Amino acid sequence: MPDLPHLLAFIAAGWLLNLTPGPDVLYVVTNSLRSGVRAGVMAGLGITAGCFVHIFAAAVGVGTLMATSATAFTVLKYIGAAYLLYLGVRMLLSRAKPPADLEAVAAVSEARSLKAIFLGGFWTNVLNPKVALFFLAFVPQFIAPGTDSKALAFVLLGVLFNLNAIPVNVGWAMAASWMAHRSAVQKGMHWLDRAAGVLFIGFGLKLAFTDAPAVRVGS
Repeated sequence: MPDLPHLLAFIAAGWLLNLTPGPDVLYVVTNSLRSGVRAGVMAGLGITAGCFVHIFAAAVGVGTLMATSATAFTVLKYIGAAYLLYLGVRMLLSRAKPPADLEAVAAVSEARSLKAIFLGGFWTNVLNPKVALFFLAFVPQFIAPGTDSKALAFVLLGVLFNLNAIPVNVGWAMAASWMAHRSAVQKGMHWLDRAAGVLFIGFGLKLAFTDAPAVRVGS
């Protein structure tokens, strides 16, 4: 494990990275806007669960395979891109809903399947090979060269990074839920769904056209 200054730097860098808007943040925000803070928090927990898959997969070598095998990377990236495109198109085709008061928002949140929202966040993360490559590139920078068990250190730092992301996701969910209670936002919710759909389609297309990492032999 790194010393205290490096550990604090790792935590700070993780928070900054988690604050950066991307598919995960957008998934939390859109669910919180549409169905309340509980839905947003559940979306964030699904994303967290998906990150755990990448962390442990990287520790046992699956992430390394993804980084060195163009075929494995390409297969997963197209599955992930298709899923993001599906989410985007579904939002674009969603029907307009009348503005809702606080009780109505809570009712919608209860009516929607929180399990489905959780699984959506999980698969949004798991099916994105760039997340696995991120952990492989970011976490090892904070592992001391003389560490006895680098795999264990990788897992511990990855878990710490993931747990630190939870309050960030909760913050996004709370902020989006607060915005949803403003009358101006409620009136424009239909267009917010459209904008989110376009962004998800953009993320999907960007992932689909991402080049596989270069294969390096003997390094």
